[in-house]
Amino acid sequence: MSKITTHVLDVSLGRPAANVPVLLEAKMTDGEWKEEGHGSTDADGRLKDLAAGKNLLAGTYRLTFDTGAYFAARKTLGFYPQVTVVFEVRDAEKHYHIPLLLSPFGFSTYRGS
Repeated sequence: MSKITTHVLDVSLGRPAANVPVLLEAKMTDGEWKEEGHGSTDADGRLKDLAAGKNLLAGTYRLTFDTGAYFAARKTLGFYPQVTVVFEVRDAEKHYHIPLLLSPFGFSTYRGS
C-alpha cells in the first residue's frame, strides 16, 4: 500500500464513488509539479496504490480528482470539473489518507487515518 491513499464518497448518493480518476503530484524545489502516481478509485471508492513503490519524501503534494469525468459518466451535471487538494507531508514515515466527500455542487476533505 502507498503511504498516500484516498477514498471518495458521493454523499449525494450515500455510497462510494467508483472510477474517479486521481492524479498525485509533488511540488519540486523550482515550483513545478511532478507526477508521482495516478489511478482510479475502485468499487469501494478507494485508491490504495497512488505512489506504490516510490519513496515518500517530506514536501508539498497535491491530489487532483477528475470529478467532471465521474459526473459525466453518470449523466449528472456538476459544478466542479475537478477538485484539487494540496497538502504537506511533514513526516515521510507516516501514512497520509486524504478522503473526499463529493456531491455535484460541493465537496469537503480532511486528513483521515
